[in-house]
Amino acid sequence: MTELNHCEPRRITVLGPYTFSIGDTSSCSPYVRGGIATQVKMPKSIKFRAFTDTQQGPLENFIFFDYGKFDHPRQIHVAFKALHEFLAKHQRMPTPWNDADAKTFLELAKQQGEDDLNESLLMTFAKVCSGDLNPINASIGGIIAQEVMKACTGKFTPIYQYLYIDALECLTNLNPTEEDCKPIGSRYDRQIAVLGKTFQDKLGSLRYFIVGSGAIGCELLKNFAMSGIGAGEGGKVVLTDMDLIEKSNLNRQFLFRPHDVQKPKSGTAAVAVKRMNPNVNVVAHENRVGVETEHVYDDKFFNELDGIANALDNVDARSYVDRRCVYYRKPLIESGTLGTMGNIQVIVPYLTESYNSSQDPPEKSIPICTLKNFPNAIEHTLQWARDIFEGVFKQAAENASQYISDPSFIERVIKLPGLQPLETLESVKAALVDDKPHSFHDCVKWARFHWQEQYSNQIQQLLFNFPAEQTTSSGEPFWSGPKRCPSPLVFDPNDSLHLSYIYAAANLKAEMYGIPQERNKDVLEIYKILK
Repeated sequence: MTELNHCEPRRITVLGPYTFSIGDTSSCSPYVRGGIATQVKMPKSIKFRAFTDTQQGPLENFIFFDYGKFDHPRQIHVAFKALHEFLAKHQRMPTPWNDADAKTFLELAKQQGEDDLNESLLMTFAKVCSGDLNPINASIGGIIAQEVMKACTGKFTPIYQYLYIDALECLTNLNPTEEDCKPIGSRYDRQIAVLGKTFQDKLGSLRYFIVGSGAIGCELLKNFAMSGIGAGEGGKVVLTDMDLIEKSNLNRQFLFRPHDVQKPKSGTAAVAVKRMNPNVNVVAHENRVGVETEHVYDDKFFNELDGIANALDNVDARSYVDRRCVYYRKPLIESGTLGTMGNIQVIVPYLTESYNSSQDPPEKSIPICTLKNFPNAIEHTLQWARDIFEGVFKQAAENASQYISDPSFIERVIKLPGLQPLETLESVKAALVDDKPHSFHDCVKWARFHWQEQYSNQIQQLLFNFPAEQTTSSGEPFWSGPKRCPSPLVFDPNDSLHLSYIYAAANLKAEMYGIPQERNKDVLEIYKILK
């Protein structure tokens, strides 16, 4: 069925958990063996209803934000329709926590032609819709930013029609009075309209400790400042981070700018957030939170806190902070990110489990044999390249450096399990004796041998052990399914890709040994060395 190679995408039909049909193949030659099916994502046109159309009659196109509130999107959609009518009729928003306005609003909602209305939800909507909450706006802002990326790239499915987000559970035990929610000429008036001045004053008097000032730390600090946390009498936000700002941080740590590179993260973030809200009381430290700083973050420090918010990027530090919070019985907000995904854990003394009470399952790793001999996905090739880079240009150099500088290195290596002592000492010998270059010429020579070993010799050895025509004990071809039969490469000095590899590997080798590098990418010179 070689006709399938490079053919146009075919629509498949799933027949079972392990089988699918690719349609009519009567025009193809007989199937012999092998074959890899690759999913092809086809363009899809989506038609949206106009906003005015969606305001007429019921609407079913909702994206669910919380499956524990299955009916909320429909109810909130009705609420917004009623709000538009309230605005048109009264030329104003409903007064915060005003019962009369809420009842008028509810009557308008009942006129929308929907059954089974949640009157409690609609009344609460009317009482708080004049306000704004920073955390909700921050969440919506992130979602909108992703929608912009979808519109620019056309590679991801956009939100279809309506996505409603609510956090009504935050108001469960609050129930402020109308008097408490009146505007006072403050920057927090829209927040006071929802939560009340009494609650806002509590936010202002909070004393919080933010550990870390990276991507999460910047977001936390911004949200704290915009919400007025630590901006009132007696309030304070202590921020600590021992790192300096790197250029690579700028794309996601938004409190920093190019001119801040190599400045302390915590101090720079504190200055930036003070520009957003001059009233917030931020104290910046440059300490690592650990055993060695317990004289700084001592009993007095923790006992004065109302809570801690972690913005860390490693498990050990998170575990340490969690232990301190358990010891001092302080609430902890634990969070983390991975790409566009995020997680948060709210830890409350005497009510929830702590961070260390449970552990994540181990991450799935790619077997070594798959990486070295039987890669079948792009992820395998990426991990293989990373392992090669770490082993050749990082781990070997670190081992050699420790051998030279640490008298106890040999003693520690000998205690390692299995074949690790032999492998470590062989890498040291290779770095300091066998493969040690003395000039850039030697680096090019090493790079050429390295290329030959990785892309020709090892593959030829694999094919010697498992020839292309080899079969298993059951008579099936060995090179089938996820096992792809490789082909050794032949080095071609006229191939720009081959030369670029030699150039990059030689320069990395030169960098390891402090040998002057060839930055002008003089291909002709490298070609001469290879010849």
